[in-house]
Amino acid sequence: MRNKHRADIGIFSGSGMYELAADKIEKAKISTPYGQPSDIIDICTIGDKKVAFLPRHGRQHTIPPHQINYRANLWAMKELGVSRIISPCAVGSLQPDIQPGHFVVSDQFVDRTNGRKDTFADGPDVMHISAAEPYCPELRELAIAALKAEGATVHTEGTIVVINGPRFSSKAESRWFTQMGWHTVNMTQYPEVVLAQELGICIVNVAMITDYDAGLVGNVPEVTTKEVVRMFQQSVGQLHKVLIRLVNMIPADRGQKCRCPHKPDEAYFF
Repeated sequence: MRNKHRADIGIFSGSGMYELAADKIEKAKISTPYGQPSDIIDICTIGDKKVAFLPRHGRQHTIPPHQINYRANLWAMKELGVSRIISPCAVGSLQPDIQPGHFVVSDQFVDRTNGRKDTFADGPDVMHISAAEPYCPELRELAIAALKAEGATVHTEGTIVVINGPRFSSKAESRWFTQMGWHTVNMTQYPEVVLAQELGICIVNVAMITDYDAGLVGNVPEVTTKEVVRMFQQSVGQLHKVLIRLVNMIPADRGQKCRCPHKPDEAYFF
C-alpha cells in the first residue's frame, strides 16, 4: 500500500539536534524492506514546502553511528517522495584554519568505515554508482549562500573523512588524516551520501565544527563527548536558521548543474 505521507525535502540531523524548529503537521512511521528507520519521521511545514525530519541516532540518542540503519533511513525518505536531503552533522576539524564554530560545506568524502550496509544493489541487479562528485553541486551553492546570509563563517569546500566510531580517532590516526590534507572527521556521512545517490536523491552536507581532532598540530586536548555537545549547543541556534533559510531557497525543480536524478540509470550494469 502506498505511503500516505508526502514530503519535498528531507533533513537528517546528528548529535545534539533532535527536533526541528518548524510547524509539525504529521508523524510518519515508515516500514521499509531494510527494517525500521532510526525513529518516527516528523513531517513539518517550512514556507510552502513539506520537510521530513529524522534524527539519525534517534530522539533519545540510542543508536551509535555504526549501528544506524542507513538504508532504511534513505528508503523511508524515498517513500515519502523526498528528492533533496540536507545532511547536517557535527565534525572535528583536521586543519588549523577550520575552527570550532565554523561550518564546512563538504564536496568530497573518504570512507574509513567497515561492516556497514552501504548499497541497495545486493543483486541480482548490479549497480556501480559514481561517487566522483558525491554532493549535489546545486544544493552546495545554495547551502553556502544560506550560511553566508546567516553570518556564519563557512568553508566552501572540504573533504570529510568518515570513521567507523563509536570511538574517536587516536592521535596518530588524526595526524595522518591532517597530513593527507583532509579537512574534517565524522562518523555518519558514509554510507548516507552514496545511498542517496543510488536512489537519485540530491544530498548536501553542512558540517558544524565542534572541536579540533586529537592529532591536530600535536597540542590540542583530546576530544570528549561533553566538549562536542557543549560546542554544538552553542551553534545549534544558528544551524536551525541556516536550515530554515536553505529549505526556503531550494527551488521546486532541479537545475542543469544537478545530475543526481540521472545517476541511478547510469549505474546499472545492463
